[in-house]
Amino acid sequence: MQPDSIDAVVNGIADVKVIDDCESVNYKLNKLLSIVRKHLDMEVAFISKFVKNNRVFEVVNSKSDMLPINVNDSDPIEETYCAKIVNNVIPNIIHNTKEHALTSKLSITDKLSIGSYIGVPIKLSSGKIYGTFCCYKLSPDDTLNKRDLSFLSAIADIATELIEKNVETESNHNEITEKIVSVLEQDKIDIHYQPIFNLKSNKITGFESLSRFDTTPYRSPNIWFGEASKVHLGEELEMIAIKRAIEGIGKFKTDIYIAINTSPEYVLSGAIARVLEGVDLTRIVLEVTEYTPILNYSDFREALEPLRKRGMRLAIDDAGSGYSSFQHVLELEADIIKLDISLTQNINSNNRKYLFAKALCAFSKAINCRIIAEGVETIGELNCLRELGVDNVQGYLLGRPMPIIEAVSYETVL
Repeated sequence: MQPDSIDAVVNGIADVKVIDDCESVNYKLNKLLSIVRKHLDMEVAFISKFVKNNRVFEVVNSKSDMLPINVNDSDPIEETYCAKIVNNVIPNIIHNTKEHALTSKLSITDKLSIGSYIGVPIKLSSGKIYGTFCCYKLSPDDTLNKRDLSFLSAIADIATELIEKNVETESNHNEITEKIVSVLEQDKIDIHYQPIFNLKSNKITGFESLSRFDTTPYRSPNIWFGEASKVHLGEELEMIAIKRAIEGIGKFKTDIYIAINTSPEYVLSGAIARVLEGVDLTRIVLEVTEYTPILNYSDFREALEPLRKRGMRLAIDDAGSGYSSFQHVLELEADIIKLDISLTQNINSNNRKYLFAKALCAFSKAINCRIIAEGVETIGELNCLRELGVDNVQGYLLGRPMPIIEAVSYETVL
């Protein structure tokens, strides 16, 4: 056994436990394998997974890159040490594989150059055997003992906890993916349109397109888009929603625009440019929320430039809910600032909100930017916003999001 100090081993395990959650589970498992391999003076440590009739090396930590074992390598399960340890056909410790009656005859012994071996099953809380946690070296080793096996088992228990989390994460990922794919394949996205009124003309000037998902139980759009992004289907879901939104633009009067919402990453990826090909962009307003970070404004402006040259306007959504909206407006030279509902709600009775909105309105006029106030729900709020010189308003007082048939014929008096 390699003369590592107990303190070094303990510290190594502690390091694994405090690794930030953003680090991958495989990184942590590799760290555990490294601890065990070095402590037991082995050439290779690995975690295997049983997949149907195969043993697959899921995580491998080896002393040399020249050794014949790699992640994702697999072998028929009945030909492996792993299955035989799980089934108690061979012992957990084999000091000399060439002298053992069974392992000396297995082809895997020569294939992986196994001289001595120690391993334990990985059993999940459900009772299912996941695979094994094992080490081996190229030469025989008569020093391996029960204490080494206890040490290996203890580390394997820590690994099992991590694997359980990984299995749960994978299961959740698959479940979310199935839901999103179902929405995409079964066309369960409906688009509703919320009217936006101009306070000077007292007429509808545009509609914000909002996605609704025809599923049971009902789940809000932000949940759908958030989960789609987690499973790398965010772009596909957003682009389909946008396509559906702009398909109806021809049904509205020619002086009516449609506002669409998107994530900055899909502007940068070129997805927005592709979905807006052939569309009259003088009737499109692209809304970008202040909650979504833009890491490189220069790249973002460059990606938007061809679209803005064709007449598309840019709106910064949710302004007033945080500082970044000011940066978005200045860096992107936005055409429209949308006051967040958190600012417009009760603005007529909250002096701080009133003064902040007044400053935002003055700021917008100074940079030739129009203001839209969202979430208007009372006459008092509407009158206050009119007094402040807000250009446009939207909210339940004026019209809820509605199907296109209703939106096309919708009228109201402010």
